[in-house]
Amino acid sequence: MQAIARLLPIVAICLSIMAAINSCAPNPYARTNKVYKKQSKALSKSLQPLPLPMTMDSILTPAYAVGTVNFNLRQPNFVIIHHTAQNSCEQTLRTFTVKHSKVSAHYVICEDGTIHHMLNDYLRAWQAGISKWGNNTDINSSSIGIELDNNGHELFPEAQIVSLLKLLDTLKSKYEIPASNFIGHSDIAPKRKVDPNVFFPWQRLAQRGFGQWYDDTTNVTLPPSFDHLLALRLVGYDLADTTAAIRAFRRHFLQDTLGRTLTAPDDKVLYQLMKKYQ
Repeated sequence: MQAIARLLPIVAICLSIMAAINSCAPNPYARTNKVYKKQSKALSKSLQPLPLPMTMDSILTPAYAVGTVNFNLRQPNFVIIHHTAQNSCEQTLRTFTVKHSKVSAHYVICEDGTIHHMLNDYLRAWQAGISKWGNNTDINSSSIGIELDNNGHELFPEAQIVSLLKLLDTLKSKYEIPASNFIGHSDIAPKRKVDPNVFFPWQRLAQRGFGQWYDDTTNVTLPPSFDHLLALRLVGYDLADTTAAIRAFRRHFLQDTLGRTLTAPDDKVLYQLMKKYQ
């Protein structure tokens, strides 16, 4: 016991030294952080001058500039959830910090629940790509993108989902995002994307107010005029490729990717959802 007691101060000193070393460890993203600061500074600087008077032909030019006093930053109205389709959180961080990748997201959540806030919420990330939801064809300009570290074929760890729910709660209350506007990448780009994969717990999110889900369909009777393609469009899906839209719907709400058509029970689910999204 006396030997152990003599060792305790030494162990404490070693731990202190290790903690100091770790706290002084260089940030591997220090260089790209400088690029971030430079670009965000340039963007903020471009917003400062007063709007210039219009000088187009055939338009009367005003004698002076007039800037309104009633404005604020545009707020995001959608949250788009992705899986990274990569092999580690570090790989994704590297992807989002090189120019040639031309992709980014506002948040990356690692498997252990660590949240990397990579871009100010008011800035436009390059995460949605060519996409459409309802009549919105520029999702990047109105959304926050969240990437979950997942290769696309695995379950989402509990720690990761817990962190996601906490983040979504913050975003929903801060920006007053409607429940229906929490959607997946494959919902807005059904021809190109499959993320987040079929293991993603959409029902659990909907129970917390992040997205919609359907109720028991046992006693649901479809109206004779029900058209499932029209219903898909009313929910928000792009029908440029109807098979892709159906598969995206099945992936999100039925948790499968096998079917390319909708059965009568599937139509009941869609009918319920259509009413919630309208």
